[in-house]
Amino acid sequence: MTTPTESPHAPDTLFRALGTRRFLLTSWPWRGLAYSGGTVLVAFVLFFAASPVLAPWAALVVTWTEGAEESADYVGIVLVLVLSLTFTFLFGPLVAIPLGALERWRLGLLGEGPRESGHRVPDPGLWGWARTRYTEAATWREVVYAGLMLPLAGVAAMVGGFLALLVLLLALGPLLLEDSPDSVISLGFVTLTSSAEAVPYTLLSPLLLVALLYVCAALAGLHSLLARTLLVGPPKGVLHAELNQVTESRARLVNAFEYERRRIERDLHDGAQQRLVALSMDLGMARLDLEEGSEADRRVVAAQTKADELITELRELVRGIHPRVLTDRGLPAALEELADRCPVPVTVHARLGGRLPAHVEGTAYFVVAEALTNVCKHTEANAATVHADTSPAAAGRPGTLLVEVTDYGAGGADPARGSGLTGLEDRVAVMGGTMELSSPEGGPTRIRVELPCGPVPPTPLT
Repeated sequence: MTTPTESPHAPDTLFRALGTRRFLLTSWPWRGLAYSGGTVLVAFVLFFAASPVLAPWAALVVTWTEGAEESADYVGIVLVLVLSLTFTFLFGPLVAIPLGALERWRLGLLGEGPRESGHRVPDPGLWGWARTRYTEAATWREVVYAGLMLPLAGVAAMVGGFLALLVLLLALGPLLLEDSPDSVISLGFVTLTSSAEAVPYTLLSPLLLVALLYVCAALAGLHSLLARTLLVGPPKGVLHAELNQVTESRARLVNAFEYERRRIERDLHDGAQQRLVALSMDLGMARLDLEEGSEADRRVVAAQTKADELITELRELVRGIHPRVLTDRGLPAALEELADRCPVPVTVHARLGGRLPAHVEGTAYFVVAEALTNVCKHTEANAATVHADTSPAAAGRPGTLLVEVTDYGAGGADPARGSGLTGLEDRVAVMGGTMELSSPEGGPTRIRVELPCGPVPPTPLT
């Protein structure tokens, strides 16, 4: 619903208002004038606030100019350039960040629209804040804006100031010349010496005022366009929508991956493995028709042995893809089987109280399997323990599976050395879980994984 003085099609930004015939009858010209005047005032304060950053650059210009006029001191130029860049890196964000906040607030003068900063939520503490702010692109876009604002404000001050002064001189010309008969007003192209000569030019002052309003509005619109480009990030709603799409896509990929894994396991177990077992039985039956110890018997025995070895390898492959015991009997039984097959003595403590979602059980199983493989390959541990426990669900949150694998070896595990720990962490992160590694020199090495027992959760927005 609109009031009688409002138009349902009224422009909501300065640029749209500039193209309308009723521009001068709205508040937009005065908004543009106020924005341009505010820009000059903010730039004046910025000049003094940013003096620690501007001083080295001014010294660089002086050094470069003197070097161009005389013998170029390239060493001095390079030193001043390094000093300028260092001061910009250290102090630029401290000036640009509050400037960016002020400029986003001033954009409200020129129309509706999102004015989000684009900054991430900083880490706790002063060092966390500095690390976050100095490493994000939004901060350095604000530094670039601060560097561009001074020349832009200079242009606005010169153009707007010249037109404003000309409007005042033309409007007050007859009064100034009447009060001071000996005074003259020089307009460059003409010199006024009396009130009578100034009156015709006074009639031009409204036209120049209109030009002043249009010029200031255009300059303000261009400035706001630059400010929105450099200072305004995407709105939170857009980020949340994109995040939801990524989360749903990730969940679909995880489900498709698990489905494909199970299909391959089923095809190998029920297809190729059963055929190899039948082949081994046929070879055994064939031996009954052969003379024991003959050349043909030895060849059949060798073929049967190779078939049995291939069956064993295929069973290990099937178990690595997706163990049947995990599907049939759950995580505790699968962990016990891993412990039985590990050359290092492994003690399993699993208190789960029921079946967990398939993607949680699968992730936990492969974390333990990879961890025990690392124990065998990369440590000289004489024992290992596996703990698996669940925490109850809280209000609005699913329960959590806690898996902890400890080996009593030499310690010193480093993900950078290609021990598979980085891949484990990535796999856990896909499921919305966390992984912690503790491996001091001398041991023990402890891998602690927490997995939410609900659906694949979204990545938190930071």
